[in-house]
Amino acid sequence: MFVIGITGGIGSGKTTVADILSEAGIKVISADKISRRVTEKDGIAIPELEETFGEEFIKDGALDRKLTASLVFQDRKALDLLNRIVHRYVLAEMGEELDRLEEKRVKVVALDVPIPVKRGFLDRSDVVFTVWSDDESRLKRLAKRGLSRSDALQRIAMQMSREEYREIADAEILNNGGMDDLRQQIEEIIGGELRERGIRYKSFLAEEKSAQKADPDTELSSETDILGDEENPNLAAEIDGEAGILSPDIKDTAKLETKIAEMANNLLSDVEAE
Repeated sequence: MFVIGITGGIGSGKTTVADILSEAGIKVISADKISRRVTEKDGIAIPELEETFGEEFIKDGALDRKLTASLVFQDRKALDLLNRIVHRYVLAEMGEELDRLEEKRVKVVALDVPIPVKRGFLDRSDVVFTVWSDDESRLKRLAKRGLSRSDALQRIAMQMSREEYREIADAEILNNGGMDDLRQQIEEIIGGELRERGIRYKSFLAEEKSAQKADPDTELSSETDILGDEENPNLAAEIDGEAGILSPDIKDTAKLETKIAEMANNLLSDVEAE
């Protein structure tokens, strides 16, 4: 079974890429969807979360995302603990699904994972592609999800850099243009890998069936997280592919503020240059 790893930061369009693969008949396993599932009502992670954090953090059988957010964004140890717990369950489910599909002799599977961790993603992927988009494009997409510019900049700053994604990827897909351009890159880059291996697939250049999917600035299925963008986007933080790293890189507040300021200045310079 040929396993394709798709990764990229929030708002990059990685889920759009994964959905295009799905349209072409490729089975996609989403780490984000699993992380949501294991923390929803009667989810497999709920008993351990309740035992660790207390019953007050469980509401109607599911993780109380607002209350949890109010804790973990003030307590780094609590954040790390939450991540470690959710991490195990997501990796386990992802691994089980891969094994099940391999037993069924499925020829190709794609893993849709926000941050490319080694165990459970890189070590299970035969090839890894990173999806990248410039900050202004990402900010536009995140605004459509209800995030303010400052909140979106903070989210982006907390994630891996383009160089870090490139280091672990076999190729980069740029998502700064329209849907036609994105599909063309997928056909050339991912389609090329499939053709080399003699794997048949429906062309990634196929005509769209819905107006929504024709918009490259809209994620076809939103990147979810265990703290719930829908309930409170200002408190939510994205789960990574290791099933739970909410803020993977920047632990120092001053460092984070500096990076956000640098990004804002760069964006302002770009606007002035235009």
